[in-house]
Amino acid sequence: MAELLDPEGKRLPIKLDSTSNGEFMPQPVSRAVRVANALAHTGASALARRLGLSRRSFLASSCGAAATLLAMNRAYSQAGMEGGFFEVPAEAALEREVADAVLGGNEFIFDVQSHHVNPAGQWRSWLNPWNVALRFFPQADCADEDDAIACLSVEHYIKEIFLDSDTDIAVLSSVPYPREDNPLTIEEAAATRRTVEALEGSRRLLIHGLVHPQLPGAIDDMSRLKEEYAIAAWKTYAQWGPDGKGYWLHDERFGVPMIEEARKLEVPIICVHKGLPLPGILFEEDYASPADIGVVAKMFPDVTFIVYHSGYEPSVVEGPYDPEGQRQLGVNALVHSLVSNGVAPGSNVYAELGSTWRAVMQKPTEAAHLLGKLFKYVGEDRVLWGTDSIWYGSPQDQILAFRTFQIAEALREQYGYPEITAELRAKVFGLNAIVPYRISPDEVRRHIARDVVAPVKENYVEVADPSFHTYGPKTRREFLDLMKLTGGRPA
Repeated sequence: MAELLDPEGKRLPIKLDSTSNGEFMPQPVSRAVRVANALAHTGASALARRLGLSRRSFLASSCGAAATLLAMNRAYSQAGMEGGFFEVPAEAALEREVADAVLGGNEFIFDVQSHHVNPAGQWRSWLNPWNVALRFFPQADCADEDDAIACLSVEHYIKEIFLDSDTDIAVLSSVPYPREDNPLTIEEAAATRRTVEALEGSRRLLIHGLVHPQLPGAIDDMSRLKEEYAIAAWKTYAQWGPDGKGYWLHDERFGVPMIEEARKLEVPIICVHKGLPLPGILFEEDYASPADIGVVAKMFPDVTFIVYHSGYEPSVVEGPYDPEGQRQLGVNALVHSLVSNGVAPGSNVYAELGSTWRAVMQKPTEAAHLLGKLFKYVGEDRVLWGTDSIWYGSPQDQILAFRTFQIAEALREQYGYPEITAELRAKVFGLNAIVPYRISPDEVRRHIARDVVAPVKENYVEVADPSFHTYGPKTRREFLDLMKLTGGRPA
């Protein structure tokens, strides 16, 4: 293999930082997170010496991940952040068998939100703000790439998603921009799907059909997207508009005709960005609210609505749901929309965790409330795994953190949240998503055992070289510089 990506072991396997995916303002890390980072780095050096390993080898092992999670528990407990914690025994930091038993997992993992771009696409004009925005990202540090944008290519996508993480299958999604100038067109997404599927008809990758219903002809074009590209669902950004004005899903001009067309085409799955308010001149913050989700779910009970990001807002502290609250924000806005419209848990609304889980996994009490509310009000069968990768590099750290996270018993008793059992984790990781996407996990496993990715991964594990690298702006200044460079359009 080429030169190691982090030979000195300076990067932790669980990434604790303030990175944004370019759609929202990075939030400064708390003192507890800084303490957790310090404890993890200090502990890694000591534990590596005890085991006779280099720092890099130790951190790349399951013991390194376990030690990092244990450092997080210690730091958060010291800070009084005890609403949630990572269930990792102390001996996992030194005993590989124990660490493997806790972190290994054999769940079927279906990531319903992932991204990459085509570095060689026609969109790479200097007049296209995406070309400028992606150059700003720190993925220019990739050891084997001279072009920063090349670090978001299909090759890196396959490595980060399918080799450096436990992900089985994924949905490849688009960003908010007209089709002709999008960094990943539907044609290119279909090409990626063919690359990943390779031989035996494996369904490792599904693709979305991007719909901006305010654009002339967009709704009529949905039939072509279905027929030519076998899209699995529709993706829309209600906050985006060509004139800077978004739309509500129950809008009779845009939202309702789009939903009715999806029903007519028998692909009745609408994936909509809600939460993570998009900044810039082409977005109106109001339309990031999930207040319309309950309305359309009640109007169209035969349509599935997947709420990307679950309504999460980085600036809102997630606590218990208060039905009497005067202003519902964050995930509470989604819960309130469902409750006030009589949409019961387990109905036709799903909540997705892309970027959301990564943001709250370093805030254990908020994470406990956020997950607890989704399980209680949306339903234990209606929470979906998504990571927004590869904007953040490999999603493996998100997988390991969720695989071990638990809601504290005190919060479970007080608010009626469920215990996160192995069965519930398995539902979130993939079993819930196969229902709307009509996929059998047994069928998928049969295929991926024979496709070309499987033997490549088997060989790769012997010389695995995860980067533990994070892509995206990490500070307020970097984010504002990014907005300036892109003319107010998010990355």
